[in-house]
Amino acid sequence: MASLETLPMNCVHSSEEMAYSSDYLIGLMLAVSSSIFIGASFIIKKKGLLKVARNSNSRAGKGGYAYLKEWLWWVGLLTMGVGEGANFIAFGFAPAGLVATLGALSVLVGAVLSSYLLKERLNLYGKIGCTLCLLGSTIVVINTPAEREIDSLATMQAMLLQPAFIIYTIIVVSLGVYLMIFVAPKQGSRNILIYISICSLLGSLTVLSAKGLSISLRFTFGGKSQLLNPLMWFFLLTLIVNITIQMNYLNRALDTFNTAVVTPIYYVLFTTLCTTSSAILFQIWKTVPIAGLITTIAGFLVIVTGVFLLNAFKDFKMSFAELWQQTELYKKHPLLPHPNGEGIRPSHSPLKNNKITSSDP
Repeated sequence: MASLETLPMNCVHSSEEMAYSSDYLIGLMLAVSSSIFIGASFIIKKKGLLKVARNSNSRAGKGGYAYLKEWLWWVGLLTMGVGEGANFIAFGFAPAGLVATLGALSVLVGAVLSSYLLKERLNLYGKIGCTLCLLGSTIVVINTPAEREIDSLATMQAMLLQPAFIIYTIIVVSLGVYLMIFVAPKQGSRNILIYISICSLLGSLTVLSAKGLSISLRFTFGGKSQLLNPLMWFFLLTLIVNITIQMNYLNRALDTFNTAVVTPIYYVLFTTLCTTSSAILFQIWKTVPIAGLITTIAGFLVIVTGVFLLNAFKDFKMSFAELWQQTELYKKHPLLPHPNGEGIRPSHSPLKNNKITSSDP
């Protein structure tokens, strides 16, 4: 048997590399499962609301609370809770930028399930958007740079006190407070970027607080209690305050502007700022080649395009059949409706010598 010394170097992995690989895989699985649960929860809750709407006049959109008596709505809420829990735990294992970016998969899951369970038509733009989300997510997963290993909260504290991150935090908090006090009351209802910017700015700190708290709990359950560490409670307090403010302004944005516009803009700003804050905190530019960063950014832009197509054009009635009808080939050889009404097919086939010959359906 060959000794360890005789093996190629690329076959020998340090325990740290193997541990990171294991943690990354766990975080990735949690992030993906989180998106599946969250995406499904929207559909389940909507089915519950639709059921209430058929049997009651007390609708949620009119301030009613009859949905609280509907078990299906509670199943949806429980499903969302499971998804958010998985998302929270994922921050303790995988890079924050990866977890935040994969949140787009919940949009994809919701779009696909709604077409089957709610009979909402997924048009051609939506199908292309779903494909782009999957493609972009794959690119991001393969190329997301590794974060520095955190072996204690003392290490996390030292990273938080880096001059670059302190400057970033001051800018984010100052800009967020300025928008909330001076801009939002006057222009918030007219400019969609105001409310969403507040949510995204604070969200970039919320994600890091969630990661810090998740790591703290991970150490605690692993036998290294952090319950007496002030930094753990600082993460918890920051998380509660930021989420409360975020939900307030996100609800304002959804109540004031079209959801199809709010969703893609919020995803782009939120994910961009989360990735930026994570990159500054972990200083990924010191360990990641420029090619890897460019590829990750490209994957993110592909996801952004997919999310945009899923939301911005969801009310457009466009199918492949209708697109085909606009081509020159169709104009030269008209097509008739398919007998089952699901599409179109040639009225005659095949083409021989540029003449249309009849054939059986």
